[in-house]
Amino acid sequence: MKTILLLALLPLAAAAQTAQTPAAPLLPKADPAIAKLVSEISAKNLQTDVEKLVGFGTRHTLSETQSPTRGIGAARQWVRGEFEKYSQASGGRLKVELDTFTVKPDGRRINKPVLMANVLATLPGTDPTDTRILLVSGHIDSRVSDVMNATADAPGANDDGSGTVLVMELARVLAGQKFPCTLKFVVVQGEEQGLYGSGHLAERAKKEGWNLVAMLNNDIVGNSHGHDPDISDATKLRVFSEGVPATETPEQARQRRQLSSENDAPSRQLARAAQRAALLYTKGQELVMINRPDRFLRGGDHTPFNTQGFAAVRFTEMNEDYSHQHQDLRTENGRPYGDVIAGMDFAYLRRNAGLNLATMASLALAPAAPAKVEVLTADLTNRTVLRWQAPAGGPKPAAYAVLVRASDAPQWQQRYLVTDTKADLPISKDNFIFGVASVDAAGHESVAVLPVVGR
Repeated sequence: MKTILLLALLPLAAAAQTAQTPAAPLLPKADPAIAKLVSEISAKNLQTDVEKLVGFGTRHTLSETQSPTRGIGAARQWVRGEFEKYSQASGGRLKVELDTFTVKPDGRRINKPVLMANVLATLPGTDPTDTRILLVSGHIDSRVSDVMNATADAPGANDDGSGTVLVMELARVLAGQKFPCTLKFVVVQGEEQGLYGSGHLAERAKKEGWNLVAMLNNDIVGNSHGHDPDISDATKLRVFSEGVPATETPEQARQRRQLSSENDAPSRQLARAAQRAALLYTKGQELVMINRPDRFLRGGDHTPFNTQGFAAVRFTEMNEDYSHQHQDLRTENGRPYGDVIAGMDFAYLRRNAGLNLATMASLALAPAAPAKVEVLTADLTNRTVLRWQAPAGGPKPAAYAVLVRASDAPQWQQRYLVTDTKADLPISKDNFIFGVASVDAAGHESVAVLPVVGR
């Protein structure tokens, strides 16, 4: 692996020898404050919270809402109560709400009017000029083999108890912290019936004009053993991201074809930023980029956010066990079926929660991404000249990272730090892809922005 990486960097290393700006380390130093927050995530808390969720019997979207001990109503009230405890511990800075909405029968998976609710906790930013919002989500509802069976026990330990408790643990650890921008922690309802909770929230974000720069969806992130075939690997997590934005306009499509930038949508850049956070803060836990919007022909709670034009990705365990997902509780030929706690790995879930926290904190502490990034093409040359504008609000960047990679490389390979809002590199735009990110004095780096053509 080291030899392959070295060979991939050789063309860029040669170019860097004559660059006006010397190449900077590809990865900045880890922030001890973020590392400390990651270390505060508790596998014991995650397990205790999953046990509580499973104890509600079923969390089917159409299940009981009046009982204090069983069904979706009791489960979402419990999550709300936990969020409120975190808020009290942080001096009331974490704002908690039950965002309700009614879904009419759809002729498919909703057979009656249903009052649904997302449980949302908001940690307001400290800088009034920084309008950015970062959101992490999981879905609270569960199901068995029959998607309309609202009465059978549906433990939903991993799908998606794992995502739900991950969001809760991040809220607990981060509630007392201060970031210039706003963080949101949400547990959505109705995923199994048709992405209703996330669809409602994405529409709300669009309608209210949220400057949502990152949506991290966690769905099935707590099991390290796959079945059919049997594969155990507690060191990898997948991140799915769209390559072509769902809201692409005809003009944007023309630019994409011109630049061959189908591997550089905002969601793909968000996935790269998460991969960088994993390298810095979750040693031994590899984030594997899957270059498609979701698993084959499937979707998740990030999908409605992509549809509304937001950068959103999905985290999912590397090897799924489908004998646990969407299954009635039973035993066949000696094999147990059903989504129970016995099928989970809480040390693995803890590391995945740490990866999410590191991604959120790194982006929240970084300045906003640069604006109007352009590559200038007026002159025929083997050099690449870039220019951009400083972000309009939030912390002022201390520098900018100009990122470079070969056209067939999945991740950035070279990084140049400049303090100006332009760069001139002796590297050919014909052969390499460029991006620009904002960086603060501590090395926190924004999501990269791909340049468009400027003249």
